Amino acid sequence: MNIFLKRYRELGHDIDPDKIALKRAIRVNTLKISEDDLVTRLKRKKVRLQKIPFTDVGYWAEADFALSSTAEYLHGHFYSQEAASQLPAKVLDPKNGDSVLDMCAAPGSKTTQLAALMQNQGTLIALDSNMGRISALRNNLERCGVRDCLVYHKDSVHAADIDLKFDRVLLDAPCSGNFTTDKDWFDKRSLEGIRSMVKTQKALLRAAVNLLKSGSTLVYSTCSLEPEEDEEVIEWAIAELPLKLMDTGLKVGEPGTTSATRLCRRFWPDKTGTQGFFIAKLVLSA
Repeated sequence: MNIFLKRYRELGHDIDPDKIALKRAIRVNTLKISEDDLVTRLKRKKVRLQKIPFTDVGYWAEADFALSSTAEYLHGHFYSQEAASQLPAKVLDPKNGDSVLDMCAAPGSKTTQLAALMQNQGTLIALDSNMGRISALRNNLERCGVRDCLVYHKDSVHAADIDLKFDRVLLDAPCSGNFTTDKDWFDKRSLEGIRSMVKTQKALLRAAVNLLKSGSTLVYSTCSLEPEEDEEVIEWAIAELPLKLMDTGLKVGEPGTTSATRLCRRFWPDKTGTQGFFIAKLVLSA
């Protein structure tokens, strides 16, 4: 048995990757259209929609044509965004007037979602180290009607250079991914590669601490199922950095796998019907 599948079994999940297929998910862009209006429009086009119960305005969507070819997509009325991916911004819960940083923003799914939650009111800054992906980020911000979002081509490890403190910071960290979005994932990954990725995640978390106002919120998330990138990183963060772990408020998913990370949420594809995912909510200690 593959070493990763063996680990999942030891954690209580006997997964057969061939039996797991992700459903297409979309998120209504409330900056441009109401939920009811979009549902009505898409149903007229014979799009089959099912509300995702653990999201605010997310739907599983099926159609006999490419949803990206519709006028609704082109006008930015919805964003194609995997169901679990819609939850980090929900947990961060930005308000009108907040100052918010998206540390690894491109191509913009969560940045556009943050702007919608803020109703385009406040300060939103998006960083990404990949210049090629910055173009996609800018295009998605424009398509979705996001105003006043400042975009910087910058490695967030050095984000303190912008000399600002934020009310809320989202770190959807670079990670090793998971098998639900890459059919060759098991052939590409090794435990050594997983451990190498952890260095980047810790460096970004250390940088994030210097960007937070006292008592403000940081959400850390990955689309990885690997404990090294999830629970072990959070255990390190709360031991080495002035961060306190908080309840995410989510009912979907399972608690973290260790006693110190029970307030985190872990998304197992065989149980949630989503990609593998991990979310932790942290607050900077006063």
